[in-house]
Amino acid sequence: MSFSSFPGQSRLRRFAIGLFAATTVSLACAQSVGPAAGPRAADPPGAAPVRAGVETWLAGRYKVDELRRTPVAGIWEVRIGNELIYVDDKGQHAFVEGHLVDIRSNRNLTRERVDELLAIDFKDLPLGIAMKQVIGNGKRTMAVFEDPNCGYCRQMRKDIATLKDVTIYTFVIAILSPDSETKAKKVLCADDKVRAWTDLMISGKVPGNAGSCETPLAKVRELAQKLGVTATPTTFFPNGKRLPGYVPAAQLDRLLDENSKS
Repeated sequence: MSFSSFPGQSRLRRFAIGLFAATTVSLACAQSVGPAAGPRAADPPGAAPVRAGVETWLAGRYKVDELRRTPVAGIWEVRIGNELIYVDDKGQHAFVEGHLVDIRSNRNLTRERVDELLAIDFKDLPLGIAMKQVIGNGKRTMAVFEDPNCGYCRQMRKDIATLKDVTIYTFVIAILSPDSETKAKKVLCADDKVRAWTDLMISGKVPGNAGSCETPLAKVRELAQKLGVTATPTTFFPNGKRLPGYVPAAQLDRLLDENSKS
């Protein structure tokens, strides 16, 4: 399973938390939140900055239906359809399902802090146990953990074929299905591992060897546990930033530019 599958996530939350992901936003914002829970109530005194801040942030996509003070001083409950978010009395910051968002700059402050905590030192990755693939001059770099039965990994592998000037280190991990290890071993025992992996992920072609050679699967599993990798794909960039889940090719290309440092 990939982090990108968003189980149980509301459309409003996908909009609010995913503002930095243009493709996700466009898919979510084209749909309505759902029927309002009731008619719009008159705003209580002091609510004007909250309404103005939230509706400016939502850029006309949704309207605030009701504003209520909470028992916490300076925090307002904001109802949008059947969804609730919590906003400070200046209309500058919002809590959306536990995420703190700066609604003036569209910055997810919680995500930024989590990214900081999850960052790694790229040079400490044992790249020798990964499959290395160089496209073009290879000046941009990424390391990705993939499982042979991961659907999002297969889509990402198709996207990788369209990238230019990138070096990909693939850590093959077997965590999703009982036969993940069997497929992984057959790839890692192939004469051309990169081609075998690409054929498996894009075309579903499993190598015909016995898969009986020595492989780094155990070491990769230990590495994944050390780094807290629990889903695929998970990508790391040279500046240490982590990307959990799948993003479309154009966004991945942009992230490579932003996070590949010479």
